[in-house]
Amino acid sequence: MIKAVIFDWFNTLARYEPPREEVHSRALQVFGIGIDPVKLIVPLLTADKYFFDENILRPIRKRSAEEQDELYAHYEEIIMVEAGLKFDKELPYKVYQKGKELFGEILDFVLFDDVIETMKALKETGLTIGLLTNFARDMTPLIKKLGLATYIDFVVTPYDAGADKPDPRIFQTALMKAKVKSAEAIYIGDQYKVDIVGAQSVGITALLIDRYNIYSEMATCPRIANLSGLKNFLNIP
Repeated sequence: MIKAVIFDWFNTLARYEPPREEVHSRALQVFGIGIDPVKLIVPLLTADKYFFDENILRPIRKRSAEEQDELYAHYEEIIMVEAGLKFDKELPYKVYQKGKELFGEILDFVLFDDVIETMKALKETGLTIGLLTNFARDMTPLIKKLGLATYIDFVVTPYDAGADKPDPRIFQTALMKAKVKSAEAIYIGDQYKVDIVGAQSVGITALLIDRYNIYSEMATCPRIANLSGLKNFLNIP
């Protein structure tokens, strides 16, 4: 019997505002490259896989400034290649720097449209609701700002567990905070290696939320397109 539902944060419950694709499009325009932001959505998600794979190897926040610059420049290169853009080898780093400047000015989060409705439905069933994220920050102010404080019972970050996803320790910390066994919890996240493999490693049932149909051939776990799929999975009206 499921007693706790634990959510990932980015691209599961929330996204950046303004959307990342708009900011990246603006950064590219500075260097004379015009592209519809919509055409950057899938390239960004492809680059995300690279980013999270790198974070598994060694947390990005623990790398030197020079190493981080190199990683993010390659991240931009992946986006540009996947978008079919032509560019010289110096441009990805320049776009990264411009994007960092733009993100620094306007970065914020907004919830996806299906979040509050889903949280209400889960809460009405008496389920414990948790947030498990690799964001190494105090999430409390953000949760309050976005109206989630009423629904979320606990939060786990790398600071709480001394580890990042997919390390089993961070998922075990979530189970302890939820006061449930692994068989009594379900975890929802958008990154296969980080979220699904990590949750499954400690026996938690994992659902892959694939809002942009990136994992169309996934067969090793249930896949949902939005949070309505979670309610269906749990048989909640």
